[in-house]
Amino acid sequence: MPVWDDLVGQEKVSEQLAAAARDADALVTAVAADTPLPEASKMTHAWLFTGPPGSGRSTAARAFAAALQCVSPDRALGGVPGCGFCDGCHTSLVGTHADVQIVRTDLLSIGVKETRDLVRRAQLSPATGRWQVIVLEDADRLTEGAGNVLLKAVEEPAPRTVWLLCAPSIEDVLPTIRSRCRLLTLRTPPVDAVADILVRRDGIEPGVAAAAARATQGHIGRARRLATDPRARERRAAVLKLPLRVDDIGGCLKAAQELIDTASEDAKQLAEEVDVKETEDLKAALGAAQGGRMPRGTAGVMKELEDRQKRRRTRTQRDSLDLALIDLTGFYRDVLALQLGSRLAIANMEAEDILERLARGSSPEATLRRIDAIAACREALDRNVAPLLAVEAMTMALRAG
Repeated sequence: MPVWDDLVGQEKVSEQLAAAARDADALVTAVAADTPLPEASKMTHAWLFTGPPGSGRSTAARAFAAALQCVSPDRALGGVPGCGFCDGCHTSLVGTHADVQIVRTDLLSIGVKETRDLVRRAQLSPATGRWQVIVLEDADRLTEGAGNVLLKAVEEPAPRTVWLLCAPSIEDVLPTIRSRCRLLTLRTPPVDAVADILVRRDGIEPGVAAAAARATQGHIGRARRLATDPRARERRAAVLKLPLRVDDIGGCLKAAQELIDTASEDAKQLAEEVDVKETEDLKAALGAAQGGRMPRGTAGVMKELEDRQKRRRTRTQRDSLDLALIDLTGFYRDVLALQLGSRLAIANMEAEDILERLARGSSPEATLRRIDAIAACREALDRNVAPLLAVEAMTMALRAG
């Protein structure tokens, strides 16, 4: 199965990447054979993958990395890079290829230190593969200092190094970096295509897959989680009932607190799964005694790990809260569609009775103001406003309409 099959609803992007992979293969072959290089090539050393959440930015970057490292024996018979079954493709896709570095962060940002480590790696020649590939899945989380460090590497790359940057939009990347990258823009996958891949690859029942794809409006990752995790469905159902609970000030404050508590519980659950093992592994690596006593000089290392875990819990809480706000936005979008008599497909069919009740009880103008209030809450959270204050302000605005 070619690596491009992982890109759902991105036929145009797949064609562009496949053409670039063929040209990259021709470049490597020409250098190895000491023959003249192709005059016109679609291959370049830096790429920027943009698109809305769930469009498959990182999936496209990984597929391209696999195609660049493809060593299919069928090449001599006219095969094209990206077969999906050779050792180069397989190890690139699962993240174990020696010359493919996949970088993602579970923190709020990527700092200068981490970026300098990447730049140093990018200067190395490929160890076993055809290219040295750096996949930066969260390029939008680079700090300004980290972006400036990366700029130098993108400006003057090593001959066999390729940078694959992923971000929601070009505005999330420094202008000096994006101007040196080839831009690929992905679209939100069609709902039917997402449902189909859930059935084919995850073995999910067609009805459940269709409902999850429709509810998430084409977000592949969220659709898979919604279809496979009962707790995710329960949390989403609770969020969709929130508009009925903001009739008075007490209800607004209680609903806000419950949203925050749910997000905190998600962060706590992840911490219980990851933090304990991380801490124990580090203690063992530092040579902790049987009774738990740490060697001298290791307090700073342990403190650094604790700070990292704290930042990760903060991001997990914000991501969980943002997901709830996205679901709430989709809910009011459905209300607006009913109010305007739109033929747009309703995403939240399971809450149709609530949607119709709110559509009859308010005006389209009020619904738009509520959608704006949710957007303002998300923006406030991005600016590090205290989560409870931001969500309380939002629920009060939802009540006012």
